[in-house]
Amino acid sequence: MNDYISNRTIHTHDVGTYVTHGGAHPVQIVSALGRSILDSRGFPTVQVDLELADGSVVSGSAPAGASTGAHEAVELRDGGAAFGGKGVRQAAQMVTTEIGDLLTSRPWAGISEIDRALADLDGTSNWSRLGANAVVATSIAASRALAREAGLPLHRWIALLSGTNETLPVPHFNVLNGGAHAANDLDFQEFMIAPVGATSEEEAVQTGAEVYHALKTLVQTRYGTAGLGDEGGFAPAISNPEEALDLIVQAITDAGHRAALDDVAIALDPAANGFGDGDGRYRVAGQDLDRGSLADRYGALLEAYPIRSIEDAFHEDDHDGWALMASRFGGRVQLVGDDLYVTDPRRIAEGAEQGWSDAVLIKPNQIGSVSQTLDAIATARSHGMACMVSHRSGETTDTFIADLVVGTGVGQIKSGAPARGERVCKYNRLTDIEADQPGLSYGLSTKDDA
Repeated sequence: MNDYISNRTIHTHDVGTYVTHGGAHPVQIVSALGRSILDSRGFPTVQVDLELADGSVVSGSAPAGASTGAHEAVELRDGGAAFGGKGVRQAAQMVTTEIGDLLTSRPWAGISEIDRALADLDGTSNWSRLGANAVVATSIAASRALAREAGLPLHRWIALLSGTNETLPVPHFNVLNGGAHAANDLDFQEFMIAPVGATSEEEAVQTGAEVYHALKTLVQTRYGTAGLGDEGGFAPAISNPEEALDLIVQAITDAGHRAALDDVAIALDPAANGFGDGDGRYRVAGQDLDRGSLADRYGALLEAYPIRSIEDAFHEDDHDGWALMASRFGGRVQLVGDDLYVTDPRRIAEGAEQGWSDAVLIKPNQIGSVSQTLDAIATARSHGMACMVSHRSGETTDTFIADLVVGTGVGQIKSGAPARGERVCKYNRLTDIEADQPGLSYGLSTKDDA
């Protein structure tokens, strides 16, 4: 067994919780097609179409990140001149040939069985032969196939695999962009609003849209433009995080809401890999800071603004910085690891044991398969850590993460601004699920809720 899989204990309840709810429903895949499509930044990514025995076709596509952790699963890119080397024809061909031959060879009882077979076929420690972009798109499509065969909505199928209670999440809308996601001088990458006081997904989406439009008016008035970053948030010519936060607080107020931890709260993703060196030195808004000074800066922001969550406050290799942040602000604000963990169960377990953070960002394409993603969530929960499901800056119109966040019941998602098709399709999917399942609760989950 490939260590990349066995060390992450892929066993996500295919022969467990799900069996007690009616047993597995094997699916026969009759053909697999990989093809190149464009993501939201105009670069190629992989889409997988699987034809099933009944003639139906299910699909999955892979997002791509701009701000990536060093330990992420490896995409397969073509190199050469086309698309600046970012082509994915090789990865798509892997799906049509090797992966397709595997998937059509026999019926499949569960997603962990498929993902284990893909790992054996890949034979590397990081999906680098088949390509994580090919594998995650395949795994997503296969999950849809299995859910369809079971006669279940995807989110319900995920809940049965996970053994968790379905919950509609608090969306975290990225309304101001900086860092690697925008052509401005704002070092912090994401400034988000979170309608924690809403009573439904529909109300939360409405709140996000209202604040977004109020912010657009402010940005146009003050800066003369409302240009957007990669994730649909505005990207005005500012460099100071306090200026960005002041804009957001004013927009929340102008939209008729309260900027407060119990109404419309704020969340940050500084993405410190972009302005830190890994040795405790950082540069923010033209100032050189050591890790203590950066922690002081965060402390001042927490005093001045209703911030409920901070993601990647320190560089992924600055473990002393993470420990300092946790010792000073743990329990006061949610501390989320993204580049620090890259959705890897082993790294999550280490971070929990070291006390680096109390929450984990979950991105399926970081780790490579649906089974590993579910294992990452299970690992975080077993250590009392919260989870937030996330999109990537280079997105597609695939809505898998919306079903994932509801099915796993983690209670938090970020998918960019309430604008642009590749972002709003996730939010629209959440409101669709709410309409179809009116009994589902909305809101933040406890760290070990299952």
